[in-house]
Amino acid sequence: MILVFCFKESVFRLLLGPCDSNFPTFELLRRLVRNFSPSVEIYPGNIELITTDISSQFMAHLSVSFYLGILLASPYILYELMRYVAPALYDNEKKYAYRILGAVYCLFFIGMLVSYWILFPVSCRFLSSYNVSPDVRALITLDSYMSLFISLTVLMGVVFQLPVIALSLAKIGIIDHSIMKAYRRHAFIFIIVISAIITPPDILTLVIVSLPLYILYEASILGVRFICRKKLKTMSAIS
Repeated sequence: MILVFCFKESVFRLLLGPCDSNFPTFELLRRLVRNFSPSVEIYPGNIELITTDISSQFMAHLSVSFYLGILLASPYILYELMRYVAPALYDNEKKYAYRILGAVYCLFFIGMLVSYWILFPVSCRFLSSYNVSPDVRALITLDSYMSLFISLTVLMGVVFQLPVIALSLAKIGIIDHSIMKAYRRHAFIFIIVISAIITPPDILTLVIVSLPLYILYEASILGVRFICRKKLKTMSAIS
């Protein structure tokens, strides 16, 4: 936390990057749109943030330092957690626990990256540019910006744990790949509903979130199939 606190300018330049109209995600979208309609300009201008409380900026600095400090220290936190739990586990359970922790950690970071580069910039631009009347001017506070940033980032990190959950359930025999295939359409609807709940109310953001989640579901089917085949081989070898 102290380390992040000392690098205030670099940290907030990174966090406030989506406010800039030249953010790489917007540049890529502009290039795609220009191929179909060269006259259309999307996401023009920068987002200006304000503070309405005398302590808002200092408290935002503290809270960001705290969350990023936990994130940077998370490998060591997980290491100490495993040191505490490992003596109570068998060797095969230790190996499985290490794999689970590694997968959870990697998928959480992938979800955070998807949120930072895709979900949050598009959502932030949509919400900041939406207005009910030309007479209403939107003044976006730093607190609301950081709240949306943190909530979307954490939510995407959590929902990206779908493969870990599916593989764990398959490992203990609750589901198999045939069940996941049979309920594929139901899973697609469920993903759409979850995406609609955790995202702002616009179609583009809904598609951006739903697509990677459905890809993760299909990847989970492949992983569960591999586990089921491995269990069958083990059982046949024992018999």
